[in-house]
Amino acid sequence: MTAPHFVLTLSCPDTVGIVHAVSGVLVTQSCNIVDSAQFGDPGTNRFFMRVTFAAPVGADRATMERGFAATAKRFGMELHVREVAAKTRTLILVSRFGHCLNDLLFRASSGGLAVDVVGVASNHTDFADLVAGHHIPFHHLPVTAATKAEQEARLLALVEEKGIELVVLARYMQVLSNDLCRKLTGRAINIHHSFLPSFKGAKPYHQAYERGVKLIGATAHYVTADLDEGPIIEQEAIRVDHAMAPDDLVAVGRDVECVVLARAVKLHVEHRVLLNGVRTVVFG
Repeated sequence: MTAPHFVLTLSCPDTVGIVHAVSGVLVTQSCNIVDSAQFGDPGTNRFFMRVTFAAPVGADRATMERGFAATAKRFGMELHVREVAAKTRTLILVSRFGHCLNDLLFRASSGGLAVDVVGVASNHTDFADLVAGHHIPFHHLPVTAATKAEQEARLLALVEEKGIELVVLARYMQVLSNDLCRKLTGRAINIHHSFLPSFKGAKPYHQAYERGVKLIGATAHYVTADLDEGPIIEQEAIRVDHAMAPDDLVAVGRDVECVVLARAVKLHVEHRVLLNGVRTVVFG
């Protein structure tokens, strides 16, 4: 048997002795620190820490968390311990643009993302065959203005039934209700083009072409009730020029969206992202 590896994340009011206390607990439990990163934010007076460590053979997550209980209470910590090898149970939502879905499914199946995609849900059936090809359950959840509440109830039931830890909106073109956003706080990631709010509505890349933009970008963020304004996880921008037609911008935009969303999901499932109010702390 090999020594199990865990990752600890915490946030708490910043004060003296936090790193010393965490290290002390690990020593008393015969654990060896593999990697450690920390950040103190003077603006919010919050301290953030991520530690990867090897534990004795036979140790489990529950035992590790219990070992930190007294320290967490002393410093007012929001503390989590997770197994490094554990894959995050994930549900992907998609509408009629499948580039991000296809990219995530490939990365998951090839081992590029530590996710267990236990289902894909959509308000359309366009990608049912693609999902079936990956031997993943496809859930058709059509929605209209009259059935939105019912559809979201079915979606939430699916999340609870399957033990979903992460919901990824891979170009899911439906606005989630405030109630559903609250229930998925910190565990739902969305992707959008970075032209917002300059180019809202239909065909944003065509609007960008008309304005002669020089940068194409994308932003991945946590879902909140404030549309497209949740805490940002990852962003990217690529230069374009006057010789590119609208379809060229669309193609570039698709590629950027795929890369940015995949990076955000990877950071999240490796437990490198900690919420800091409306912002994030991302440990690389």
